Amino acid sequence: MTTPPTPTTTPTPTILLIGHGMVGQRFLEALAARGTTSRARVVVLCEEPRPAYDRVRLTSYFSGTTPEELALSDEQFLAEHGIELHLDDPAAAIDRERRTVTSRSGRTVAYDTLVLATGSFPFVPPVPGRDSAGCFVYRTIEDLLAIEKYAKTSSRAGVVVGGGLLGLEAAGALRGLGLDTHIVEFNDRLMALQVDAGGGAALRRTVEEMELTVHTGVAGERIVADEHGAVKSMALSDGSHIETDLVIFSAGVRPRDQLARDSGLAVGDRGGVVIDEQCRTSDPYIYAVGECAKAVDGTVYGLVAPGYEMAESAADAVNEQFARGTSAADGAPRTFTGADTSTKLKLLGVDVASFGDAHGTADGCMDVVYSDSRAGVYKKLVVAPDGALLGGVLVGDAEAYGTLRALTGSVPPVPPESLVLPAGSDSPGRALGPAALPDDAIVCNCHHIDKGTVRSAVTEHGCTDVPAVKKCTKAGTGCGSCLKVLGQVVDAELEANGVTVDTGLCGCFAYTRAELYEIVRTLRHTTFAGLLDSHGRGEARRSDGCEVCKPAVASIIASLAPTIGAGGHVLDGEQAALQDTNDHFLANLQRNGSYSVVPRVPGGEITPEKLIAVGEVARDYGLYTKITGGQRIDMFGARVDQLPGIWARLVEAGFESGHAYGKALRTVKSCVGSTWCRYGVQDSVRMAIDLELRYRGLRSPHKLKSAVSGCARECAEAMSKDFGIIATSSGWNLYVGGNGGATPRHADLLAQDLSDAELVRLTDRFLMFYIRTADRLERTSAWLERIEGGLDHVRDVVVHDSLGLCDELEALMADHVAHYRDEWSATLADPEKLARFVSFVNAPGVPDPSVQFVAEREQIKPDLTLLSGPDIPVRATDRTPERTAAR
Repeated sequence: MTTPPTPTTTPTPTILLIGHGMVGQRFLEALAARGTTSRARVVVLCEEPRPAYDRVRLTSYFSGTTPEELALSDEQFLAEHGIELHLDDPAAAIDRERRTVTSRSGRTVAYDTLVLATGSFPFVPPVPGRDSAGCFVYRTIEDLLAIEKYAKTSSRAGVVVGGGLLGLEAAGALRGLGLDTHIVEFNDRLMALQVDAGGGAALRRTVEEMELTVHTGVAGERIVADEHGAVKSMALSDGSHIETDLVIFSAGVRPRDQLARDSGLAVGDRGGVVIDEQCRTSDPYIYAVGECAKAVDGTVYGLVAPGYEMAESAADAVNEQFARGTSAADGAPRTFTGADTSTKLKLLGVDVASFGDAHGTADGCMDVVYSDSRAGVYKKLVVAPDGALLGGVLVGDAEAYGTLRALTGSVPPVPPESLVLPAGSDSPGRALGPAALPDDAIVCNCHHIDKGTVRSAVTEHGCTDVPAVKKCTKAGTGCGSCLKVLGQVVDAELEANGVTVDTGLCGCFAYTRAELYEIVRTLRHTTFAGLLDSHGRGEARRSDGCEVCKPAVASIIASLAPTIGAGGHVLDGEQAALQDTNDHFLANLQRNGSYSVVPRVPGGEITPEKLIAVGEVARDYGLYTKITGGQRIDMFGARVDQLPGIWARLVEAGFESGHAYGKALRTVKSCVGSTWCRYGVQDSVRMAIDLELRYRGLRSPHKLKSAVSGCARECAEAMSKDFGIIATSSGWNLYVGGNGGATPRHADLLAQDLSDAELVRLTDRFLMFYIRTADRLERTSAWLERIEGGLDHVRDVVVHDSLGLCDELEALMADHVAHYRDEWSATLADPEKLARFVSFVNAPGVPDPSVQFVAEREQIKPDLTLLSGPDIPVRATDRTPERTAAR
């Protein structure tokens, strides 16, 4: 396209970067890595009032991540490399003839090389009323701050225009802010660019189960404002309307190329600064990278990974320009001709991934599809006639994404259909590991790092763990979706080189959690300090342990307390100092600093008197109340100092701790069973209550959930639980290893047609075997897949007693049942334990009068009067403020 300029004769040439987003920061890092910053003056003009931050994780702000935690650059990096950063001062004009740039403040900077990293801007459809108060875009931290402020003061419902990646993230943010949320998408499905019709249907079902309303195949026609100019409703193109007072436009982005247009640079017909393979524009002194650039393949890439590749290519070219014969000459300067647009995201808690030819556009290609609408799982692989994997779509379960993406373009070593079968199957695809990947398979898409490079980091550079490989290669330092495969490759290479992979729990212990469990049980260790002193690693023996091993060992000691003679309460002595944050106060810490109160309601069965007691407590303490999916009543907004008073009343009413704060049994959910349902064949309510009362307070490596269904219609959703029971005409079927969370998994049938006694006995054995052998924070679903022999081995041990452990497992459970004591009752009876329940350690006894509590989330009571008409709200509200600390 252009001839590169000759090296500058200026003693200290100037590189001017316009834009300091993720790609701009990556360009600076690439310059620093090549030593270019030591040979040139580097100046950055940034439009935003803050340095580069991780825009991919933008929505995590609403779950507690601070802007500082999102930062990608800091003063130390800038100072170390002499980079001049000017915030809140964007470029206003480029004078290509004089090679100067003038900023909004009037600053003029002369450049030898100019790099445009201006990114993109949100596209706002020309909807009448789009300038009303309450209309926002979703692009920057400032946008989020404005949305949060408006939602807290004015909003009860919100609409997101656009059902793509950012649209779903914005919808999740509005839901998190407590708004009734609608998604309006012009296409016939959500995420139309990434997933096909089947994947879109699965995603929609899951999104709607989260109580978000989805409107597809329609567009926003106009926004209706009230007399103050604020949003009141949105009319849709199908004639319907949505009552809302907040609208977020997330209908795509457009390249920010106006600066380039104004200066006469070549721009594509549909936008984007035209660049060559080294990211040079039509002006040899100007480069463009990221979302503002149109690559040689005609694409304007809207993902960060291609932007990073452009930044590396541009840095190579700039370094070559200023330093012929230095690092850039070690090999041919890299070029950018196109990029892999594979993506893996977690949207609204749902895994969504697409890779390669996801929509099957290649000639003669075929689809291999697995779909489970009940679990919200959809998987499709696109396969060439010769068996090569061309691409795919994964919704609800993207566990295999890293391996599948790396195999794209090659013929997998197993049949394609085995790659999409669910967890727990005996398919050979389930065991497909890093050994199946060729060395040129891309492991890290963000930084374009292949398996061979990772192996080389281990064998040639002496890296012995993932953190070392990340530092050496940058693999895994982008979006993080490759970390699982990266770890597998590193471990496999270490083992191939004869290196024993450290499987220790942490730096303090060289033993796994299962090994520590056996040490504690056999040697009857009752304290963490004693265990660390006798079995810790060298220097660790003189430490206080770490945040990994302390709660893990605390859980082990608590689960074995009756057997080894340890103190049975989690707040006794040393045990109190080992607990996770929630266990410290026997309550769940919420994002606003308050706590939730969750009494146990076995089987969801509750008397009118207990229901009244809950209502009175919630009313008197101003708590927000919610019925959960696990058939309990949650109460939110309690201060630490209020917890004892609340629990005193609940205990008096007959309630006990629901252990929502602990790694323990949560609930045993049930349908109404044979007592009420005409389909019920067994008394599921009675069984659920019996099991919940038997296993209450059982400490385990991870939380435990259960359910009992009274017939095969499965209304209690038992097959999505850690252990689930489904009634048959002959007894009970026991299913294990289910998970309805972020990585859904159907439970597997362990035994069938069991009597009551047989069911309890096998459940006892299964739970104690899991607690004995699982890793720290490992759900039963992951444990069942990891443990050697899988379900067959577990069945041999638990049902057939192949290891001769069953008597011991049953005895351990019997000890737990016999020694169970409600933790809150015990706490209320102990003044020493009660002394910890103060909001501020320097103001015990009474609340600090300088602390005020303000409304943040409100209880909404629907008005059941049917209303209609475009200007009449669909419901009125009566709100009770929840109190939250304003510090």
